[in-house]
Amino acid sequence: MPLPIKLFEIADVVLKDPETEVGARNERRICAVNCNRNAGFEIVHGLLDKIMSLLEVSWSRKKDSVGYYLKAANDPAYFPGRCAHVICHGTIVGKIGVLHPDVLGKFELSNPCSVLELNIQQFV
Repeated sequence: MPLPIKLFEIADVVLKDPETEVGARNERRICAVNCNRNAGFEIVHGLLDKIMSLLEVSWSRKKDSVGYYLKAANDPAYFPGRCAHVICHGTIVGKIGVLHPDVLGKFELSNPCSVLELNIQQFV
């Protein structure tokens, strides 16, 4: 298959929520994947910057409650040290990083992938 492979989707995600009458709720999310010979983290980071710019949310150099920034995170689905929460106005709204080789193997992918997932519910 020719590289790079770039995927992008905006869709509703159903989450369990015992606080609701039906036991579930929907969130609108954006997901993007870049798969190439190298991880291409800068591609999905650039996409994050563009999305936030379109939503009129600025980068927070001070990492405070104004704007958005990245904060290191640990998630076994991601390569160690290559995962971050996307924090906007003090709230975690997503995750960005490079997928762990074990995850790639389960999907029979032989090239590294960088991914971005954002909850955009608060913006729509």
